[in-house]
Amino acid sequence: MSAPKINPDLHQARKPDWIKVRLPSNPAFFSTKALVADLKLHTVCESAQCPNRWECWSQGTATFMIAGERCTRACGFCAVSTAKPLALEVDEPERVAEAVIRLKLKHVVITAVARDDVEDGGAEHFARTIEAVRARDPEMIIEVLTPDFNGKEFALQKVLDARPHIFNHNLETVERLTPVVRSRAKYRLSLKFLQRAKELLPSTVTKSGLMLGLGETENEIFQAMDDLREHNVQVLTMGQYLRPTPQHLPVVEYINPETFTLYGDIARRKGFEFVASGPLVRSSYHADDFNPLPYGAPTPETPKG
Repeated sequence: MSAPKINPDLHQARKPDWIKVRLPSNPAFFSTKALVADLKLHTVCESAQCPNRWECWSQGTATFMIAGERCTRACGFCAVSTAKPLALEVDEPERVAEAVIRLKLKHVVITAVARDDVEDGGAEHFARTIEAVRARDPEMIIEVLTPDFNGKEFALQKVLDARPHIFNHNLETVERLTPVVRSRAKYRLSLKFLQRAKELLPSTVTKSGLMLGLGETENEIFQAMDDLREHNVQVLTMGQYLRPTPQHLPVVEYINPETFTLYGDIARRKGFEFVASGPLVRSSYHADDFNPLPYGAPTPETPKG
């Protein structure tokens, strides 16, 4: 599989106006940044160079990235550092819970780097973080965005035993481009992983995301939508891929907002219960716009044993 072809004119051009973001001016941005630093936490907002971090932090929200900031995979799109990870921090779940309380969140998103160095891929760490947050606020809506744990069902079960309201695992791209875009991850494995999550915990809401602009065709996008629906995925996010550094995959196309709106409408017609589609949309962007409770999300109590 060859890498997406570089369009020299596009590669050197300035980003279109609809991609530009405003610099922070709200004091809440700086207080959120200080809180994250004070509790020695990592956020995907910073580590993945999310274009929305100014907006989200200005509103007092952040997506917490647990299990360190060193990933064992080297995906062609991702700005997170690839390096030998450090040991998991035992007190990190409690620090995340403390941050959630201080920020007065109602909906928290917890993600993580891939930890292929750990037998369960960090699944137990996810579970402990969910439990720590729920212990501090039983009414909290908890969303997790996990790696594929190499398809290990026992690891998936560990996360689901903690009963997250929303289980998110990103497909990222279409099937043809997966070997180039994603390190180690497989398209069909991700689909089965999402389907199995729904089977193991029917009350959780399943969610996935696609990055566009990597060289996929419209038909491939629509096929990915169909594949996700066939595997019982309920929520879909679609956003523009932005190249974090010159060493990462090039942007093949900047897709205009009107096309994103069209794709969102098509996705809804295909049966997704909630869709967020726009150039700056990311997996956790405005995550609290979706309320999972009408779709049979689990009760806050975590089963014992």
